[in-house]
Amino acid sequence: MITTTLRQIRQHNPCSEGWRTLLTFLGKTGADDDPLPLVTILQSNGLDDALWCLRTITGHDKEITRFALACAQDVRHLMTDQRSLDALDALERHLESPLSREELDKVLAAAWAAAWVAGAEARARQTQIFEGIFG
Repeated sequence: MITTTLRQIRQHNPCSEGWRTLLTFLGKTGADDDPLPLVTILQSNGLDDALWCLRTITGHDKEITRFALACAQDVRHLMTDQRSLDALDALERHLESPLSREELDKVLAAAWAAAWVAGAEARARQTQIFEGIFG
């Protein structure tokens, strides 16, 4: 079970609403160092806050990476750029048998390039829509 603490969460400046929700759920009034399972945060505050709290976790990089990969694999069918698909495949291989830093850097650079292109294409489509409606 992966845990964090209220003190670790507080050090990352959570939003006031989410912080109050969590404290109320736990019946507490402030931060402490008691182990707090991520699943408890999920039950209290929902998925967005539980994901946000991943930033407070250290020493569980492989588990967090597995979760990120599972989320990305869930929307794999929406990916059209082969570089994105290659990045997912490389990450899956890396979790089983670590890739070299050079291999990881190459895959990461290609994935960022694919994301940049996808973002540029989305901005161009949004601009066309905007101009069509307001132009």
